[in-house]
Amino acid sequence: MSDATNPPYSSYSSDDEDESPWGAPAGDERDESPWAHRASDEERDPNESPWGLATIGALVATGISVLGVVFLDPLVFGGVLIAVAGLYVFHRVVLSWTAMLFVLVGVVLFIPIRRYALPIPVGFALEPYRVVIAGLLVALILAFFLRDTRERKPVVWGWPIAIFLWTMLASLLFNVTPLVESGLFGPGFGNLFQLSFLLSVVFVTRQLLSTERITMIVLNVIVLGGAFIGFFAFLERFTRENIFLLLGNFLPLQLLRDDAESLRAGGNRAFGSAQHPIALAVLFCMIIPLAVYLMKYSPWPRFEQTRRILYIGAIGIMLVGMLAAVSRTGVVTLGAMFLFVLVMRPKLGGILAAIGAPIALVVGLVLPQLFESMVLSLLDIDSLVASQYASVGMAGQGRLADLPGAFDEFSQAPLAGTGLGSRIVVGENANAQILDNQWLGTLLETGVVGIIGLIALLVWPIITMVRFMFRSDVDPKWTNLVFAIATASVGYTAAMFFYDAFAFMQTLLLLAILYAIAAWAMTGAGAPPEIVPTRRGRRRRRRRAAERRAAFLASRRGPKAGAEDSAKAGVASASGSGDAGGANGPDASSPSPTDAVSPKAMGAEGSPA
Repeated sequence: MSDATNPPYSSYSSDDEDESPWGAPAGDERDESPWAHRASDEERDPNESPWGLATIGALVATGISVLGVVFLDPLVFGGVLIAVAGLYVFHRVVLSWTAMLFVLVGVVLFIPIRRYALPIPVGFALEPYRVVIAGLLVALILAFFLRDTRERKPVVWGWPIAIFLWTMLASLLFNVTPLVESGLFGPGFGNLFQLSFLLSVVFVTRQLLSTERITMIVLNVIVLGGAFIGFFAFLERFTRENIFLLLGNFLPLQLLRDDAESLRAGGNRAFGSAQHPIALAVLFCMIIPLAVYLMKYSPWPRFEQTRRILYIGAIGIMLVGMLAAVSRTGVVTLGAMFLFVLVMRPKLGGILAAIGAPIALVVGLVLPQLFESMVLSLLDIDSLVASQYASVGMAGQGRLADLPGAFDEFSQAPLAGTGLGSRIVVGENANAQILDNQWLGTLLETGVVGIIGLIALLVWPIITMVRFMFRSDVDPKWTNLVFAIATASVGYTAAMFFYDAFAFMQTLLLLAILYAIAAWAMTGAGAPPEIVPTRRGRRRRRRRAAERRAAFLASRRGPKAGAEDSAKAGVASASGSGDAGGANGPDASSPSPTDAVSPKAMGAEGSPA
């Protein structure tokens, strides 16, 4: 069967290799630093003296140290030197692609955006998430262009992201004259750049996801990290102490602002690591489907009952954290996700309802005030509608009170709106109301064109993932993972009607990471066939390495020696292929790694038997 009719969604093969507890081959998994290549003794220039380079390096380091001690704070400079020395010693671990991926996930989850910056004066706030994303982008671009050993992995969502960004640009160009006259073209273009920068996380994360083991660990880090945030968010509700604003005490971070306070239901609303309690509640809602997925498919803990207890506990802690945020948006988001599950997987929806009902009853008995404010208030329709018409004419008026003026404004510029970034809602130059509705805000700024872009970015990926869910030729392990991510995407898309989603960037970054994981599951469940660690893949890598080595030696020794080296390399690669072939032998008929694997050949854990 051709690849066109049966694409290699699940062409992952372990070839009877020993597997680690996380499901990936234990003996052939390489995760080099992007700068890890070292020339062999044959490749080094014999005229190049290592002692000369070492001497120059020592002199430069000594000079920098002297200047640092003279002109900078010795204590701070000493700490920097220790950090640089440790980074050099452990650079193969710290600067590996996998370590960079976990740094990215950790920064997104645990370091509040718009709260911290590195203490380096560059003219703008050098926030940690900006540094990490920019560094990874530069490293990947250099790896693609300077080395031929890393291949670009399919992102799947390139066109939806491109259409969204094009529509945002179209709104700027359509309104270029009024924006320039009002001095808002620069901020609008800055908004476009910021959106492009944040969505680049989809590309970055997809390139760093290489194996099932790494992906499963990332999912566990997200879920257990969400439980960690939920626990301390619950403590914040009663202690009014946010531990995520204390990171500057032991990390080289400068606190930008500490003015976050919101009261509701007789207490302080928790912010956690988010920019706002609503964003914190949405974050928990997006993580919960991943925890449900890991109950069944996580390779750790090995025992099923222990695994269920762990992830049910994580879900419970996140729900408690959502209660501490006192956000009805979180309840609405959970409702939208539940309806999606009920339609797509009715049996699973019934099980979740049977589990959730007694939990809600217990929460209502233990925390009655919070439960009434978040859940029961949604059942009082008259009071709910009245609250959404409150404070008419004031900043932050009710969401329903925003609609008449918003639709009048839309009728004046329905096609492309008033231009991306034209609505300023805070500060001295504020010219518009706070809408708490990303869909409505995008409609006013970018018009119908912008709404088409939002549909391409948010709705079309959900449709694509739903179609993938019902593929019968793919291991259920991956279709269920895509289903969990689709559920989280539905929750985010629904929540956008109730808060300014793009202004609170943590949830947008998490969505980008989830999109990348979905792309991983949909394009081979781990890696493209060219770099899947199969026997044939290893033979290909050996052959290419031998050819590159022979070409290098040929350039050093001349054409005659180069021909001899090429012949030797060919013999070596052929013998290596024969050894790796095992019982099948190098001439045995075996499927190409680009061929799709039939469902009957799939094992219980998702790898071909």
